Amino acid sequence: MAGRVTIREMTSDDREWAHTLIAEHWGGITMVTRGVLYDMRQFPGVIAWRDGMPVGLATYRIDGDACELMSINSLIEDSGVGTALLRAVEETARAAGCRRLFLITTNDNTHALRFYQRRGYRLTALRPGALDEARRLKPGIPEIGMDGIPLRDELELERMLI
Repeated sequence: MAGRVTIREMTSDDREWAHTLIAEHWGGITMVTRGVLYDMRQFPGVIAWRDGMPVGLATYRIDGDACELMSINSLIEDSGVGTALLRAVEETARAAGCRRLFLITTNDNTHALRFYQRRGYRLTALRPGALDEARRLKPGIPEIGMDGIPLRDELELERMLI
């Protein structure tokens, strides 16, 4: 039986692993949300560990009283890793005085929509055509996403932290 998942802040020793994971899972080291191109190497994060091995990563950015979840990856599906990472970012955001945690996902990511809503997140915005704009900043974004769904729109979800 596998050991318990533990979460800790990402350190400088973890950065190479984290940046490789982001590049492999997010189509490069940059990400576009709400029309802004971000270098993912600039963000803090938390890492999930099990049996001495990293099994997940979440990155975030704090802006005033809001925290944006920039990325989340669980390398072991349906094991509680994603939930543990999300809860750790929520706690970090609360400790920093944030009133809300929000994230952006795409219209094709039904798995993420299910995951976040089951954990108390609510849909707060739809940005039709946002991916067409994002491709101008990051041309490698594919036209077709998960399950053969055309990638077109951004959806914002949030959870109030207070």
